[in-house]
Amino acid sequence: MPWSEAVTPVRMRRVAVVVPRAALRDALVRIAEEGCVELDREEEAAPGAAAVRLQRLRGRSATGGPESAATAVLSSAAPDLDLLELHENAALLAGEAQLEERAEGAVQQGEVAALAGWCPAAEVPRVAGRLAAAGGALLPLPAPRGADPPTLLRRGRAASFSPLVTTYGTPAYADVDPSWPAGLAYVAMFGIMFGDVGHGALLVLGAVALRRGWPRRLAGLGRWWPFLGGAGVASMVAGAAYGEFFGPTGLLPVLWLSPLESPARLLAAAMVFGAGLLALAHAAGAVNRVREGGWGPALYAASGCAGLLFYLGLALAAAGLVLHRQPPALAGAALAVTGLALVAFGLFRATAGGGAGLAETVVRLFDVVVRTGTNTLSFARLAAFGLTHAALADLVWRGTTGLAGRGAAGVVGAALLFVIGTAVTFGLEALVAGVQALRLEFYELFSRLFEAEGRPFRPWHVPPAEPADPATKVIPCSPG
Repeated sequence: MPWSEAVTPVRMRRVAVVVPRAALRDALVRIAEEGCVELDREEEAAPGAAAVRLQRLRGRSATGGPESAATAVLSSAAPDLDLLELHENAALLAGEAQLEERAEGAVQQGEVAALAGWCPAAEVPRVAGRLAAAGGALLPLPAPRGADPPTLLRRGRAASFSPLVTTYGTPAYADVDPSWPAGLAYVAMFGIMFGDVGHGALLVLGAVALRRGWPRRLAGLGRWWPFLGGAGVASMVAGAAYGEFFGPTGLLPVLWLSPLESPARLLAAAMVFGAGLLALAHAAGAVNRVREGGWGPALYAASGCAGLLFYLGLALAAAGLVLHRQPPALAGAALAVTGLALVAFGLFRATAGGGAGLAETVVRLFDVVVRTGTNTLSFARLAAFGLTHAALADLVWRGTTGLAGRGAAGVVGAALLFVIGTAVTFGLEALVAGVQALRLEFYELFSRLFEAEGRPFRPWHVPPAEPADPATKVIPCSPG
């Protein structure tokens, strides 16, 4: 998959389902089975015959009658609704109720019925083939003016981290899909705070167990295994750099630095790493602003081109000062002032003007500057919690070695202390690192990427009924 496609939502097409009026039900059953078309629906449609019967069945269940909650299914032939209610077949009634709701939104003219909706562009030929068998067609339409397509993030290996984005919200259709870059940033931040080869290996084993569906009571969390596995690998890499294996046990050499011995270097590295992530977030935000509103609004937006120029200028000026290089410092200061001036112009243009508008602009500009500084400083927590993790593991290891030299009872006590202390350290620090990495992702990074809220793609999918299953047995229409 090309890189440009991997960081964009799935391309959608506006489509029309056109079928003979007599084949409308058959066409809807085929669409429901495919499960990749979102059909327009009537907002205030009256409940159909199947919906009324389903409500009565659920009412009897709520008052002590038979259990009526079931997964909706559809039969290929139109069933007798009265018999479905009599046999308490809630699954087929639920499917028929959904079908009635979609059919209500069809435009019927003579012998032809038509519905409009959205479908992934790559799925249009396949769905069109299914409808052709029912005598219908799936026709591409121009997108309605002023209406954005629904957003569907890509699936598969390249989008294993998409739950991180969807937990925050739904990106606008025009925005970039930051799933895998955000996922890599998340596991990297987690690893910096949880750097330990032994602890990371335990996370990898946990990810393997989740991937295989064990334990069964946690099977619903299976989709999160890439986070757990990625966090484990990142922790092992950072642990190797720190020389930690269940703490600073001395079993591994220090390849880069020891957090307990070089906290200042770790802090500086965390700040530089955070500044790099913020610069990338600013760049992605600038791309989003251009895609959402064009170059005009994006040029002056604090989360657009102006904000990117301001932040890059500050970073260059800071680097010049630290390295005692005057030309980069002056160039960075000029870029930062230019970016800030563009932000100020954009803020003032959004006000009513006059003295009140000027005062509002000054306040909001001050907020932009303060947030830029505080957001960068927030990444100091990577070093702080990495140091805390190392200190707790060191405390457990010192206690273990201290007890081990005091006879047989000391050895037993040392083993207990190591197991319990490691378990407590592992659980506490994993929770803290996970929450803090998520906080940095949401508040410092995603707040710059997204401004507009998208609408998630919700295709209509109802599986076919299994005739052999008594709970979903197809009941044909009564003659006459």
